[in-house]
Amino acid sequence: MTTLTCAYRRLGAEPVHGSVRVDQLTDREKEVFLLLGTGLGNRRLASELRISERTVKAHIARIIEKLGHQTRLQTAVLAVLVHDALCVDTDCAC
Repeated sequence: MTTLTCAYRRLGAEPVHGSVRVDQLTDREKEVFLLLGTGLGNRRLASELRISERTVKAHIARIIEKLGHQTRLQTAVLAVLVHDALCVDTDCAC
């Protein structure tokens, strides 16, 4: 008989690692962070934010570092998970 254990527990990981650090992000970083959760590429993010791709890359690098993540994907997944807590659009039905 095999004992099933939680993958997160087995790996010593937390499902929403970094969420406690979201409050360390600036308002602009939070905006980039939420858009990152939509899955858009850097060019489209830059267009949406009306900034350069280079600036988008810099924001994303700082966000990843501040949240203690290793990859853009980890950060994008967290953005989806914490959307409700960070979204400032009062009409948002997401």
